Amino acid sequence: MSTAQQVPDILSPEFAADPYPAYRVMRETAPLLWHEATKSYIVSRYEDVERVFKDKAGEFTTDNYAWQLEPVHGRTILQMSGREHAVRRALVAPAFRGSDLEHKFLPVIERNSRELIEAFRHKGSADLVDDYATRFPVNVIADMLGLDKADHPRFHRWYTAVIAFLGNLAGDPEVTAAGERTRVEFAEYMLPIIRERRENPGDDLLSVLCSAEVDGVRMSDEDIKAFCSLLLAAGGETTDKAIAGIFANLLAHPDQLAAVRADRSLIPRAFAETLRYTPPVHMIMRQSATEVTLSGGSIPAGATVTCLIGAANRDERRYADPDRFDIFREDLTTTTAFSAAADHLAFALGRHFCVGALLAKAEVETGMNQLLDAMPDVRLADDFRPAEQGVFTRGVQSLPVRFTPVQG
Repeated sequence: MSTAQQVPDILSPEFAADPYPAYRVMRETAPLLWHEATKSYIVSRYEDVERVFKDKAGEFTTDNYAWQLEPVHGRTILQMSGREHAVRRALVAPAFRGSDLEHKFLPVIERNSRELIEAFRHKGSADLVDDYATRFPVNVIADMLGLDKADHPRFHRWYTAVIAFLGNLAGDPEVTAAGERTRVEFAEYMLPIIRERRENPGDDLLSVLCSAEVDGVRMSDEDIKAFCSLLLAAGGETTDKAIAGIFANLLAHPDQLAAVRADRSLIPRAFAETLRYTPPVHMIMRQSATEVTLSGGSIPAGATVTCLIGAANRDERRYADPDRFDIFREDLTTTTAFSAAADHLAFALGRHFCVGALLAKAEVETGMNQLLDAMPDVRLADDFRPAEQGVFTRGVQSLPVRFTPVQG
């Protein structure tokens, strides 16, 4: 097994600027890497990350979330296993698929997207990150839960602090304190609303969570608060980076943008390829339950395992010409890209596959369609080159575009 001296360090400025060359070195020379600063084993090849996520043999747990997530969210569904996990997932999952998603929440998604686009569609210019992507998914989640969208600045501040906490690989104490403070503030905000919604339920998702029951089990106030906190952070941060990423990738490949503009059924392909090529989440941790042998060596029981999604999704053993963005590639299956049978790793896999994957797909399809209708000749602002930032989560921070306003 290799040590960190032989490959670029994941905490280095060079890695933060562009991790993809480092990922390539890891896959080739150090597929299993002990990283002293984070006290974790780093895995980077597709077959290994897929094995950790699918966990068919019961070799890996999410016990790491007790220290990684619980300080900011409380105890969430991600930490649970067995029947406890199955029941909690059965309580929350119906809202994110099938008829609930289509009939109750698709109109919410369409309305929120339209409202944001109306603010800039007549101007001929916009920053698709500031004016749209960072606002859209959080507004949708607030509406779904029946929260006041006027509180958007607070929601955004909270989920930004949470994501910073999760990505605080260097252990900055101020980032840690801000994340822990968010848990207190969010609880003070959310728990009275949950109690009020139990007394006076509506037809929103929060009311559904308050009354849902599976096998005689109902969610406690703390369960619901923790799930809402997780939903805001995971649903906000990842979807906003995905939307910005699709546009950044398509704007950099005008022929593919033209194809999507002409044939909107290609939007899911563009989304799936973006999730592979520039995933919003670049690393997810697990904990080994037993000693496990992967490419490059063995991991002892009880160790933290850092799975590099950003590296695995560009593994040349799995994808042809992996550093090329290509919505027409034949080794990525669009029909399964938003299910637990996905052959990219951006949503994880197995029993902890992202419960909001179909919600994200609905948001992206709606948003892309409405944005392309409003900006048929969209192009990057003069001389602007999008740059990704971030290590744990990663995406473009700004995406200024120009377009000819259309009536509508």
